[in-house]
Amino acid sequence: MTNEEQNIPTHIAFIMDGNGRWAQARGLSRTEGHKRGAEVVRTVLERAREVGVKVVTLFAFSSENWKRPKEEVDILISLFRQYLSRDIEELKKQKVRITFIGDREKFPSDMVKRMNDVERETSSFNDFRVVLALSYGARDDLIAAMKKIAIDILDRKYLISNIDEARVCEALSTHGIPYPDLVIRTSGEQRVSNFLLWELAYAELYFTPIYWPDFNEHDLDEAIEAYGRRDRRFGQV
Repeated sequence: MTNEEQNIPTHIAFIMDGNGRWAQARGLSRTEGHKRGAEVVRTVLERAREVGVKVVTLFAFSSENWKRPKEEVDILISLFRQYLSRDIEELKKQKVRITFIGDREKFPSDMVKRMNDVERETSSFNDFRVVLALSYGARDDLIAAMKKIAIDILDRKYLISNIDEARVCEALSTHGIPYPDLVIRTSGEQRVSNFLLWELAYAELYFTPIYWPDFNEHDLDEAIEAYGRRDRRFGQV
């Protein structure tokens, strides 16, 4: 039985929001919220794979997040570095394909090398895929795609009249990744915050007031059940 027949989304994208507010509500530092949020990622990935989801995208750090206080940015980068060295190794053992989207060149060179190596080392795995959006902004991605297309036109690789949805998809950083079926945003905020603007055209949106550090397997199951009750018509009758 296919995912569609079981009403299980093939691709779930998460906007993991509320780490800081979760910590502040408990009298903790924002750092503790981010640490707890990183632990939740493991739980969510395990449950998603268990129920039959094939792709999970995690909006971990936006292009706008660089504007946060330097101390918090430094802490986040330290957590990302730990994740790359510890959690990623475990995902590799589980034969999870790992992809990074976003402007990785803004990170320290050792992290960039690690990202490149991990993508290469896991490229042959196809059972379950995790996409990490780091230093990612959908508008930046669309601008970069436009520039690629413009260069190809100037190089006479194809004509302006040949530009279609497929050409745009090829130029985006998400090329080769299926569009998300379901987007889950935690913390009660109800917006997509410059996340996968092209790719979310027909995604189902699910907003929960639960802060990301409190999100668990039961909450994921509820979101998937809600998705299963929706009638996806993609603009048709």
